[in-house]
Amino acid sequence: MSQLYRSAIGARMAKLPDNSPEDEANEENDELADSLGSLPSAMCPPAFASFHCTKKLPNPAYTPISPSGYYAQALEVSVPSRGLDVRAYYTPPRSERGGVFVLHHGAGYSGTSFACLAKELVDLTKGEVGVFAFDARRHGKTTATGSDENLSMDILVEDLCALIQKVFPEPATAPVLMLVGHSMGGSVVVRACPKLLECKYMVSGVAVLDVVEGTAVEALPHMHALLNTRPEGFDSIEEAIEWHVNTRTINNPTSARISVPSILVQKDSTLSPRTRGNEAYEYRWRTPLRSTAPYWESWFVSLSTLFLSLRTARLLVLAGAERLDTPLMIGQMQGKFWLEVMSNHGVGHLVHEDDPTRLAEILSEFWRKNERLEVRGTVVKRVGER
Repeated sequence: MSQLYRSAIGARMAKLPDNSPEDEANEENDELADSLGSLPSAMCPPAFASFHCTKKLPNPAYTPISPSGYYAQALEVSVPSRGLDVRAYYTPPRSERGGVFVLHHGAGYSGTSFACLAKELVDLTKGEVGVFAFDARRHGKTTATGSDENLSMDILVEDLCALIQKVFPEPATAPVLMLVGHSMGGSVVVRACPKLLECKYMVSGVAVLDVVEGTAVEALPHMHALLNTRPEGFDSIEEAIEWHVNTRTINNPTSARISVPSILVQKDSTLSPRTRGNEAYEYRWRTPLRSTAPYWESWFVSLSTLFLSLRTARLLVLAGAERLDTPLMIGQMQGKFWLEVMSNHGVGHLVHEDDPTRLAEILSEFWRKNERLEVRGTVVKRVGER
């Protein structure tokens, strides 16, 4: 493990006071941190997260911000075939010929995680493209009419395809789609793309944000130890936002103030999970990550091969250059996908929250390079297709 990679991991860890008892008691944390790779930070939060001790008054500097100023619409989409009422956020393109970025969040997050990025994309393209984000099952404000416990990859892929078919029921008149997924969501969009193409939807490209199969799979055995250091809940939304910022889980306070409220629920909510240790907290995690453990392997296995085999343009955005596994290194040398590394932009795993402006520039350029090229009304190919 090179010093550069150790530094990249260290930048994502929380900073402790000099006399931190965790630092003194556990000399193996550095070695454990080295194996984190590109796992979702919601799955692998900073390893030295501070424990809840005493209640404190909410800090007004971390007052929540409504996502209403970042999306044009908040939708409740009923998908009976999947037993879901999906909360979605949508800003349509300015014209019917415009395209739409479909944004799938990572484990433990929600559609509001993309709020700042969504606004930047719309502003940068002057409304030429729209944005569509949503809360996956057992996440955010999406609710189920039946059981929604199963978070296996096959279930999540079918959910996304059914949702697209519900929102854009006619493939012939649907906008051109650009699929963007963060971490776990990256695996979903990679697997959903071929299915949508089979249904005659036009997909101009797939963008995966900060997830690599090799390092993710290697880190899975350490997940439960890391989750032991994560708070079980918070006394206020402000405290939760402050924790995300102080531990560098989210490096952009504005984005944290928008996204964090939707990944928590009050203790008396019907969506409130009952887990050991969270009884005393007013706010609990909407998606306790330990409960998703049976599905972790299915989220990441075969991701690199499937990504490289996509019959559309491919973009991989990473927070650090050393997170490529061997198949992706070979694919990159062969020019099979576009790679962008944002390590010089002060970002962590949540690249879309930490620097939405730079990521919007990357995605909009990717979009423009892969728009349909037409000759006398006939689609010839998309840039990047072989």
